[in-house]
Amino acid sequence: MEWQKVTGQRVGDHYFKGSHPTGLTIYLYPKESGNTSYAIFGAKYGSIDNCFRRSDEPGPESVPEGIAHYLEHKLFESEDGDAFSRFAQTGASANAYTSFESTCYLFSCTDRLYESLEILLDFVQAPYFTKETVAKEQGIIGQEIKMYDDDPQWRVMFNYLRAMYHAHPIRLDIAGTVESIAQITPEYLYRCYNTFYNLHNMALVVVGRFDLEKVTALCDKMLKPCAPVRVDRVFPEEPETVVQPQVEERLAVALPLFQFGFKCGSAPRTEKDLAAMEILLDVLASEASPLFRKLLDDGLVNESSFSYEFFEGAGYATVLFGGESRNPQAVAQAINQEVARLGQEGIPEEAFQRAKRALYGENVAALNSASSIANGVLSLSLKGRELFTYIDALAAVTAADVAQSLQALREDRSVLSVIGPLEK
Repeated sequence: MEWQKVTGQRVGDHYFKGSHPTGLTIYLYPKESGNTSYAIFGAKYGSIDNCFRRSDEPGPESVPEGIAHYLEHKLFESEDGDAFSRFAQTGASANAYTSFESTCYLFSCTDRLYESLEILLDFVQAPYFTKETVAKEQGIIGQEIKMYDDDPQWRVMFNYLRAMYHAHPIRLDIAGTVESIAQITPEYLYRCYNTFYNLHNMALVVVGRFDLEKVTALCDKMLKPCAPVRVDRVFPEEPETVVQPQVEERLAVALPLFQFGFKCGSAPRTEKDLAAMEILLDVLASEASPLFRKLLDDGLVNESSFSYEFFEGAGYATVLFGGESRNPQAVAQAINQEVARLGQEGIPEEAFQRAKRALYGENVAALNSASSIANGVLSLSLKGRELFTYIDALAAVTAADVAQSLQALREDRSVLSVIGPLEK
């Protein structure tokens, strides 16, 4: 296979990108300065992919919620034991996670990289499901679901998403429900595995110290050919409106928790769009912003818990703020007022330049971390984006771009989710 050298002119780093004959996209990012190597093998398959259409079949198919997360649990098992035990023998630290849009398997190590990489490529391509092991896992995942049902941070977020989205599966729990996982069979698992764990739908990233030829040879040895099947996600139509502007629930918390934010449409976004929104949020709510100082001075938030992010993906996008507050409604009102003020008065040039420099610096500093690089490259790749292009977009964003992003923050498309303390 041939490697393309991709260079970030602004940051002085580079990586190698290759398309393996099996269809897998591979990124090799040399990082000689650190002692740790990091590898992540991911599929573009997450909890929102409950309805899909294969390019080799005529129509869409729906499956029970929670299969992506279920597969993540089951893939570590085999007839001969589990992958964690194999990683322990090489000294690597392994893990996995399922998100709304991807499932990823990873490890970090200080030596024996090639042995650990062989384990990773082996077990992810070797599914083993039986009725007995599937039934056993249903109890384990059922307990996990019930645990999250009692987690205030989890509940405040999913209450927020359910109040915002009418139909998009982003409103559904990543692990599914006790009822939905009861429907999962080995046949469903193999069906979804063979659909989404197709190497044409996956990517591999290796960061650290490695020999390019050795990694290439290992991939040639371990990767299994598969048909070039394309998978299209099928989502129900989602209105631009929210379901309800406010939702509240009570659990065992000392102070009310809140998530407040805006529904921002579903159009695909470029790296430039993402960069503009990130800068806007820094202008709006960072520790240097007038809004944050006001919230802090009025005793409405505490410095340690207040957060903000732009959360977006296939068919969904929301700007959200969260934390603890004795008066979440007042926080929401203050955010709406600040958005309106910036819309009327414009974004100060000084605040724009400060936010732009801060975010650019954070992204460049993240290139010193093997795990940050690997997760960032993989996440961007599965969404059709590129790391250095995003950094260049941050440098090129204008105040006008940021002002344009502000228009997506509409009060009539906002939601406030609150978890209050139990009544005495």
